[in-house]
Amino acid sequence: MAKSADKKDFVYVIAGSDDGLVNSECEKLLDKLIESDQRQMALLSVDADKAEISDVFDELRTAPFLTDKRVVVIRRAEEFITKYRESLEKYFDKPSPSGILVMTVSSWRSNTRLAKKLPQIGTLVSCEPPKGKQLPRFLIDYAKAEHNKILLPQAAELMIEFVGEEVSRLKGEIDKLAVYIDKNEKISPQDIESLISHNRSFNVFAVIDAITASQPGAAVEKLRKMFADDKSAEYTAIGAFAFQVRRMFNAKVLLQKGLNQYQATKALRMWNTDAFFAQLRKMSLKQIGGILESLAELDHEIKTGKATPQVAIEQLVVKLASR
Repeated sequence: MAKSADKKDFVYVIAGSDDGLVNSECEKLLDKLIESDQRQMALLSVDADKAEISDVFDELRTAPFLTDKRVVVIRRAEEFITKYRESLEKYFDKPSPSGILVMTVSSWRSNTRLAKKLPQIGTLVSCEPPKGKQLPRFLIDYAKAEHNKILLPQAAELMIEFVGEEVSRLKGEIDKLAVYIDKNEKISPQDIESLISHNRSFNVFAVIDAITASQPGAAVEKLRKMFADDKSAEYTAIGAFAFQVRRMFNAKVLLQKGLNQYQATKALRMWNTDAFFAQLRKMSLKQIGGILESLAELDHEIKTGKATPQVAIEQLVVKLASR
């Protein structure tokens, strides 16, 4: 039986693989549920690994004082749900009329008893991150809604190119850009390059530029700068290089099929194309394919413990730049 339109929600489950999006959605929900000046009295946030089901139920069932409801939030609640599934199933059958339970999870299986009971007494909020072609529009909308700034489409594309597709990082960069441009209304590609030029993708571009110029010393220096700027680069560098080299390979294929630079750029949804195609002119399709093979071999060696990431990547960069 479907939940009636006027029935109150006693339980919210916020599910999504991106912690930043999930936490943001949780904060929006709390803003709707509780006035800011009532949070101290009406809200309890419990760490999932320390939460005891009896304490949670006691809090939900305690009559609210100077508020109309009590809210309990359990973040990353997967283990809590697994541990207390039977008790939660009984609570879902008869929730407290003055309490609201909010749980955040990375995923919510639809075939469980809890999932089947939830629509009767609560709401599932799904917030999977946008991907692919949806991502630029998401960023444009976010910049407008949160900061009343116009993020130009080219700037959105460039930001994704530089930062990657992790939504929480992209939102953080927009937050910084909104402060950076101050009273300016629009966020331009030039603003992106000025503020985010230190990031991983930009540094990969610089390393490859030194490789194609046959400058091993400069290539290693730029690679070490990449590791210094991004502490996670040791674990993500192979993927970052592979992304850039695959794009070079695809662009080279398109050019050999007869497309011009503008057409190839549009097909691959790229920015900063002059420098990119300058790199491309210095390399053959066979050379680019060879680099991709070397990266795949290196990735396997690192994952099987046969090579140390930073040292192995430096050795590969020196090898490629010395050819």
